[in-house]
Amino acid sequence: MVSIPWSPRSSALVLGRPPLLGASMRFLRRSTAAAALLAGTLAPCLAAAAPDTPLPHAKPPAEASPDAPPAAPSGDAPPAEPSRDTPPAEASPDVLPVAPSRDAPPAVLVPPAPLTALGADYPDGAHGDATVRLVLTVNADGTVRSAVAEEGPEPFASAAVAAATSFRFAPATRNGAPVAAKIRVEVRFTEAAPPGASAPAPATALAPELPARAPGPPPDAPRSLEVTVRGELPAPGVSSLSRGEVRIVPGAFGDPFRAIEMLPGVTPIVSGLPFFYVRGSPPGNIGYFLDGVRVPYLYHLGLGPSVVHPGIVDRVDLYPGGYPARHGRYAGGIVSGETTPPLPYWHGEGMLRLVDVGGLVEGPFAGGRGVALVGGRYSYTALLLSLAAPGVVLDYWDYQARLSYEVVPEGRVSLFAFGAHDFLASEEDGERTTLFDTTFHRIDVRYDHAYGQGSALRGALTLGHDETGIGDGQKALTRSLGARLTLAHRLRDETTIRAGIDAVVDDNEFDLGTAADGPPDDVAPDDDPPVDDLLLSRVDLTVGGYIESDIAITPRLRITPGLRLDLYRSDDTTALGVDPRLSARLSVARGVTFVQAHGLASQLPSFVIPLPGVRPRLQDGLQRSFQSSAGVELALPEDITATVSVFHNAFFNMTDALGSLTLGSVEDAFTLRALGAATGVELSAHRRLTRRVGGFASYTLSRSTRSIGRTRQVSSFDRTHTANVALTYDLGRGYRAGGRFVFYSGLPQKVGGATLPPLGGVPGGSGPLAGGEPRWERLPPFFRLDVRLEKRWTIGKSGWLALVLDVLNATMSKESMPGMCDAFSSCEPTEFGPVTVPNFGLEGGF
Repeated sequence: MVSIPWSPRSSALVLGRPPLLGASMRFLRRSTAAAALLAGTLAPCLAAAAPDTPLPHAKPPAEASPDAPPAAPSGDAPPAEPSRDTPPAEASPDVLPVAPSRDAPPAVLVPPAPLTALGADYPDGAHGDATVRLVLTVNADGTVRSAVAEEGPEPFASAAVAAATSFRFAPATRNGAPVAAKIRVEVRFTEAAPPGASAPAPATALAPELPARAPGPPPDAPRSLEVTVRGELPAPGVSSLSRGEVRIVPGAFGDPFRAIEMLPGVTPIVSGLPFFYVRGSPPGNIGYFLDGVRVPYLYHLGLGPSVVHPGIVDRVDLYPGGYPARHGRYAGGIVSGETTPPLPYWHGEGMLRLVDVGGLVEGPFAGGRGVALVGGRYSYTALLLSLAAPGVVLDYWDYQARLSYEVVPEGRVSLFAFGAHDFLASEEDGERTTLFDTTFHRIDVRYDHAYGQGSALRGALTLGHDETGIGDGQKALTRSLGARLTLAHRLRDETTIRAGIDAVVDDNEFDLGTAADGPPDDVAPDDDPPVDDLLLSRVDLTVGGYIESDIAITPRLRITPGLRLDLYRSDDTTALGVDPRLSARLSVARGVTFVQAHGLASQLPSFVIPLPGVRPRLQDGLQRSFQSSAGVELALPEDITATVSVFHNAFFNMTDALGSLTLGSVEDAFTLRALGAATGVELSAHRRLTRRVGGFASYTLSRSTRSIGRTRQVSSFDRTHTANVALTYDLGRGYRAGGRFVFYSGLPQKVGGATLPPLGGVPGGSGPLAGGEPRWERLPPFFRLDVRLEKRWTIGKSGWLALVLDVLNATMSKESMPGMCDAFSSCEPTEFGPVTVPNFGLEGGF
């Protein structure tokens, strides 16, 4: 909604006595006539003395009062009638209007007037209402040269600045000639109200910094453009983490992706490692996307920051299940990262920490039509680990580059390239054993076109290169080429329709590092069926499409039906995934909303964890899952939001080498197909962490099982209880402190019998050992405390500098892991850790 509030027209003075009223009117007539005569006499002299320079203290033109009698005509100029269509002027540091009168020539300066709807998208993942005041420089052709947020919090300020570049105006004119001018625009963001809730109070207009004028309205009368933006309701069940909040979560190192582990439904494999089970789905069944581009993983192994600089990440969304049809090809959850929109002003940030150094800078070119960004990080952990742990080698780096250019109004072409490398190895007696060696690159070329509020088209072409080193010169490669087209259109009744199609070709190659006719050193696919299944060279093709619609059935009830179709082709095997989805949102009362989400999901076979270039074959069919959840969202006092959800996921033909370890041999674990189920309850409460006192709490009670044939047991990585509590406190004067408590119950351990058959096929491995029947026990629970301390200084208008101490696992807690068992030894748990990472560094930005 855009409104241009006009100041009330001046009216005759309301005095208690009619004689005083008559005298006042006579005095007003004579004063107006004298002012008109004086202005008419001096105007030619002033114009000759400074034809292009307005008076330094000139006032905007005054509107005539409908009750005032007409001024006496001037012999030098005819009376000029005021225009009711001329928008109010806005003061500019560079251009100031000359004050005409009714008898003076037309106004010297006519301010810009909007030609298109002025609006911005409500930032995804943000909460609450906010007001942003922008200072726009409007070119002589009506385009916006620059936009600067004068006031307003993040991420709303960035959203308003990004949207302002698409505004179009009738340009300002001076003496009829178009000129550049500056105006202020106030953008008010209003969080979407639940269906059926009362509308928010209307926005108030901005009081411009203009000098008073008389006669006319009061000096502080509203005279700025006002824009109200209403956010869209999030998908039922989604959990969003915005950049502003997540960067102060203790133990997350300022990384939006790292904070995912504190969300309900998320169960880590091991504390400190960024691989998770989500509502019973294994890590290999979790899809990772960045701006709609599939990536093998979003975290650097080991210390675990994200593979992109946090300054470019606008938000992270976790879809634990029953997600919209636009997301698919994964039978578990979806982690979707979105980058910040191109910002047409110079800004940047950098960090120098104990483990890495990084930076990011972005700025405009071509008069603001283009925006370029470059960023990256490099880890020098190898230098530190060589002192603390000589037998461990750890290294990582990442890069990001983006080039964006507005080719037509509302149309923008972008090139986005990013990539990352991770290396983890151990050294003993001069020999290096590679544990993790991955590299990936992505180049995404896209065209975005906006059609008013809520309607947008995107076409994109993506090139990818994934590589995992195995050792001795052997590696698995995947080269991919993908194309996608998406459309979102909002109808007049607020119904939104989304549709898209895409295709991906993956060329999978297993490089043995030897001659074509020579035998490999360690790996021979013909002698190792699981390796042959995982690393067979082949070409995979996936083609799919989706359609979904957000429909208001009643003012209180909205439903989102959707359908996704995917066709998979690998070797000589073809499979079709038909995945219907349905979600609903019902406003029961003010601040109480009932939500539910249901759907089917299909996926290609997966590896233990997402590794670039390592993909099992399709010969045993797709993995499938049915995901269902229902819950209540509550808006509580003190700006607290809470959710209560129950969920049930059923998995069919799934590949989960970790969760199914106790159901087969190690040799078969990578290709074993099993049934699975996960049921649980999730609780969460949230008060924005950017408040003086902020907090987040989540708790998950769940049970995850696996079964093959008639054998059914709990998953090897089932954790009954998982809890996170984070608190932050603004101490004032730039000091902020926070802590996070993490707790989860121990993993199941089979004792008194063999869990797995012996390696090499020694008889008797799968039965109970002599002297007792096998039984299940829970290992000790795990807890840790993360701490974050920050001191921040403000430099100038937008600069800042901060010292940050962020410690993961400040309690140096150790974690118990199940022991591997065979027929020759009893099952004994092992202690892992402690994984404690102190991160001290200097951060800054402008």
